[in-house]
Amino acid sequence: MRLRAVLALVLGACVLSVVLSETGPAKPAAAPAKQPLGLHVVGNRLLDRDNRVVRFHGVNRSGTEYACVQDWGIFDGPHDAASVQAIARWNVNFVRIPINEDCWLGIKGVKPKFGGAVYRQAIVDYVKLLRKHGMYAELSLMWAAPGAYRSTYQPHAPNADHSPALWASLARTFKDDHAVVLAPWGETIVSASCFLKGGICSATYGPENARYRTAGMQQAVTVMRRAGYRGVIAIPGLDYANDLTRWLSHTPRDPLNQLVAEAHLFGKNACDTRACLDRTFLPVAKRVPLFFGETGETYDASSCAARFIVSFLNWADAHGVGYASWTWDTWGNCSALIADYEGTPANPYAAWVKSHYRLKRADARLLPASQR
Repeated sequence: MRLRAVLALVLGACVLSVVLSETGPAKPAAAPAKQPLGLHVVGNRLLDRDNRVVRFHGVNRSGTEYACVQDWGIFDGPHDAASVQAIARWNVNFVRIPINEDCWLGIKGVKPKFGGAVYRQAIVDYVKLLRKHGMYAELSLMWAAPGAYRSTYQPHAPNADHSPALWASLARTFKDDHAVVLAPWGETIVSASCFLKGGICSATYGPENARYRTAGMQQAVTVMRRAGYRGVIAIPGLDYANDLTRWLSHTPRDPLNQLVAEAHLFGKNACDTRACLDRTFLPVAKRVPLFFGETGETYDASSCAARFIVSFLNWADAHGVGYASWTWDTWGNCSALIADYEGTPANPYAAWVKSHYRLKRADARLLPASQR
C-alpha cells in the first residue's frame, strides 16, 4: 500500500510538471466587477446598487429656493419626520429640492441663520431624513444671480460668477451620498450652444435686463466630477426644460457616463401632447434615463381639474419615464398638491396624482437597506 501511494504521488507530480510546462503558472482569478455604490446609469436605465430598475414617482418640495433669500426661513412649512412620513404615504420614492445659490454659498447679505453652513446643513439633514423613509432626492439649482444681484428668482441660465462655486460645493457635500441626483440647473431659455458651452449670450438679469456671462452644462459636469462627485447628474432641456429636441446633440461629455435627461411638463406648454412627446421626448428616453423633474396642470386652471396630468403620467408609465409632480406645498392654488402637511389632497388634480401613485408597486418606494 505504501509503495502504491508513493507511485501515485510521483505520477501526480509528473503530470503537474507537464501541465505547468505547457500552460505556464496558473493565473489568479479575475477580480470581480466593482459593485455600484448606489444610483447609477446603464444605457437608458436608472438602476440602484443591486441593479434593480428605479423609476421616480415623486414630488417637488418647493420653499428652499425662496424662503432663505426672503429672510424668513429655510423651508416653507415643516420639514420634520412627520411631514416626511406624510410624503411617503403617497407612495413617493423621490423628492426634488430646489436650491438657492446665495443661500447655499452664504453670500450677498443672506442672513447667517438662513444661509451658508446653516442652510447647507439643513439641506443635508433633510436629504438624510428622506432617505431614512425610503426616498431618493434631487438637489436642483433654481434661483441664482450674476455679480452683486441677489438670487430672488430663476434667471435665464446659470452664471459664471457664482454657479461653478455652488456646483463644486454641492458635489463635495454629496460625493459620498449614493442616493441623490444633482441637477446643476432647473430651467433655461438660452440657446442650446450657450447652455452647453456658456459665454455671453442672450441671458439677462435684473431690472436693467443686463447681459451676463453664463456657465454651461459642460463646465458644470467637469466641476462636479473634479470635486469628487461620481453619482448621477441631471441635465435639463431648453425652453424651461420643455424642449428636448437638441438634448442628444448638445449633451455634455461625462467621463463616467452618468447623465440623465430632465424635462419639465405642464399643461399648455409648447410641448404638452402625446404626439409631441412621442416626437421629441421619446428619442431621448430611448438613449438615456428620462424623468419629468416638474410636471402638473397649467397654472391658470381655475377648476384645478386633472386634465393634462392624466395623459402625462400615463405616457411616462408606458415608456419607463419617471416624474415629480409640482408641488408639495400648501399654496392654495392649482399647482399645490396638499391642503395641509398631513398630506390631504388640495384639489382634484392632487387627488388624481395621489390615487395614481398609490397604484404603483409598493417596493418602488423602498431603497435597499444598505442605502436607507
